[in-house]
Amino acid sequence: MTTHPCPYPRHTGAAAFFGAALLALQLAGIAPAQADEMPTVRIELNDGQINVRRVELPARQRFRVEVVNQGKTPAEFESLPLGLELVVAPGGTRTRALPGKSPGTYPFYDEFHMETTRGEFVIK
Repeated sequence: MTTHPCPYPRHTGAAAFFGAALLALQLAGIAPAQADEMPTVRIELNDGQINVRRVELPARQRFRVEVVNQGKTPAEFESLPLGLELVVAPGGTRTRALPGKSPGTYPFYDEFHMETTRGEFVIK
């Protein structure tokens, strides 16, 4: 195996630094890939139908809400107490990460189909 020394000594130092930093993070169990391990709640809407009415999550932990619109009409997923509003085109998906919340009940609904799509996040 032949190695080619970098003609720019500063670059070699920077690469070594980032490599060592990444290794230290992995050894500490804090790898960048773990950011994707945030709990994700998938909510599917379909022209006035919803796949889940109650979602339980731990308090003070970040989580992600993924809203999938499987219907033929637009959807507007809202949870005003959570400060969440996602307009989703037919066949589309929207995602938003939220900060950890205090314990409580946070209602949600599709504003275009409020009568049939009500539910709640229960943060414990």
